[in-house]
Amino acid sequence: MAGQSHYELPMPEFDRPVKVLIVVAPFYREIADDLIAGARATLDAAGVEHETVEVPGALEIPAAVGIAGRTGDFHGFVALGCVIRGETTHYETVCNDSSRGLTMLGLSGICVGNGILTVETYEQAAVRAGEQDKGGGAAAAALHLVALSRRWTGQSKGVGFKPVRDEA
Repeated sequence: MAGQSHYELPMPEFDRPVKVLIVVAPFYREIADDLIAGARATLDAAGVEHETVEVPGALEIPAAVGIAGRTGDFHGFVALGCVIRGETTHYETVCNDSSRGLTMLGLSGICVGNGILTVETYEQAAVRAGEQDKGGGAAAAALHLVALSRRWTGQSKGVGFKPVRDEA
């Protein structure tokens, strides 16, 4: 319900540089620009290096993140776009498949914040991209996942004994 308060985690701090790729589908250019502005402001405030690439649509966002995750030099990703319900079932396909693709990437260890808006109207999208700052929220989510990834990188689960050297 609109108007209810919610808790936001404090932003993580990093002792090593972080580089983030913003992947945006600018089908609705004004909405995309607001999402990008929010994401960039959050990343800049955290002192994070970032770059932005555009893809044709929301369905291409997971593919671009996957390619960059395998071949690029990025620690995290911010997925931005907007899908507005139309007259056909294409809306469900785009919403479900773009979300599923990003979820699968996340489960494979890629740190991605999902800022793809799925709305009924352009007006709803404008509010979410602007005053609700969903672009900034997606950037914050990506940074939290980068922090968790760094926290757990190199930790050994072990198999009931300690290694001889501290190189687990």
